[in-house]
Amino acid sequence: MKYVIGIDLGTSSVKTLLVGQDGEIKGEASAAYPLIQERPGYSEQNPEEWVNGTVDCLKRLLQESGVSAADIEGVSFSGQMHGLVLLDEHNSVLRNAILWNDTRTTKQCREIEAKLGDRLLGITRNAALEGFTLPKVLWVQEHEPALFAKAARFVLPKDYLRYRMTGKVQMEISDAAGTLLLNVPEGKWSDEIAAAFDLPEGFCPPLVGSTEETGTLLPEFAALTGLSSATKVFGGGADNACGAVGAGIVRKGDALCSVGTSGVVLTYEEDKNKDFGGKVHFFNHAHPGAFYAMGVTLGAGYSLSWFKESLAPELSFDELLKPVGGIAPGSEGLLFTPYLVGERTPHADSVIRASFIGLSGTHRREHLARAVMEGITFSLQESFDLIRQAGITVERVISIGGGAKNPVWLQMQADIFGKPVVALKNEQGPAMGAAMMAAVGSGWFASLKECADAFIGYAATYEPIAANVEKYARLFKLYQQVYAATRSLNEGLQEFRG
Repeated sequence: MKYVIGIDLGTSSVKTLLVGQDGEIKGEASAAYPLIQERPGYSEQNPEEWVNGTVDCLKRLLQESGVSAADIEGVSFSGQMHGLVLLDEHNSVLRNAILWNDTRTTKQCREIEAKLGDRLLGITRNAALEGFTLPKVLWVQEHEPALFAKAARFVLPKDYLRYRMTGKVQMEISDAAGTLLLNVPEGKWSDEIAAAFDLPEGFCPPLVGSTEETGTLLPEFAALTGLSSATKVFGGGADNACGAVGAGIVRKGDALCSVGTSGVVLTYEEDKNKDFGGKVHFFNHAHPGAFYAMGVTLGAGYSLSWFKESLAPELSFDELLKPVGGIAPGSEGLLFTPYLVGERTPHADSVIRASFIGLSGTHRREHLARAVMEGITFSLQESFDLIRQAGITVERVISIGGGAKNPVWLQMQADIFGKPVVALKNEQGPAMGAAMMAAVGSGWFASLKECADAFIGYAATYEPIAANVEKYARLFKLYQQVYAATRSLNEGLQEFRG
């Protein structure tokens, strides 16, 4: 038996999976690391924490599994997107990494829009948002000019980890798509954008593919972990691309619905000319030559967590949601919009806030809980609606995350999306996607599609119920009116918020 390792470098921790040729998980380990938040809106990390956490996980993975290092053929990565790691000419880190959830760069986003105009969407297929990498580069350029003068190049979090493992500075393409420096349709760096912002020559490192071999482990890194220096290292992918691969979203017609703290809707696409006008993200996929369209609900699972902690902290989620199945679709005339922390798709709006509409004295906690679940799902349906309008056909939805743990919510998703919804037998997320990239790179399979057929098992399928589909379609039209109706009110209330 041969093995591969998938490394998921997340925002709060790194997770590693040891996966055999049969697709079974033979071991896993994780390690947490801290955020650095010196001011409101700032979110940074010390890249050395990623390296130390990964070394610790790999050592434990070997020790606890008992697998021989000689039998581990490859390693690949999933990584938190957009984080800026600046390197000098010796590839030393110049400052803490600025992460995806850092919001200090609104001014820089407006500068990008002003300078590039329509060319921004034409080249990158994505709007300028605070989470992306280029605004962070411009912030350092403006606020830390002496430091920026030393910058020779930049990488993203997982690509820095790979550099420390192989000694080679490269950037993988699905992650590069989230920088606002990549020509997404053509899959190459945009010289036009780099020149527009006076970025030094070579600032954007060489691009590699997700399943492409990028070298082997440095002897010193192998010695730290117990792995063999002959272990092959592959490109990996952005966390959303890896999550899609790990859920089997590698062919047309399949879509992903993921409910975590935020919510993600993602579809597979092979037409590079799809243009969503910046209303949804459009990134290069881990599958060579493919792309994915993605919409984001900022306060998806967070809305339900907020509801539980605020109104029923003594209950488990299972206890809180148990009565929800007895409430009819529509929560007896109650709507919820999940804008607790603003919204991303289709409204890139940091000011808008959540609301219950139609609340009456007859409503009980279970009505509110169901309305929260429905509101989250309606928000995700807005992304599916945009994707449908762009001509992408969705035949089934693979549901992962918190929304896939509750049968009532899975049926609700099927009814609101109007599509069959499928749960996975063994959900491992981006770490499994990374392991699958290493498996394909190691030659176990000819493609990610073949690997998905062998590695991924599906559990129950929830078919849409016609009467519920019709009722939810009418409710969805009402839900879509709430944003515009409350937008000016939310602006007026902003000055009273703490």
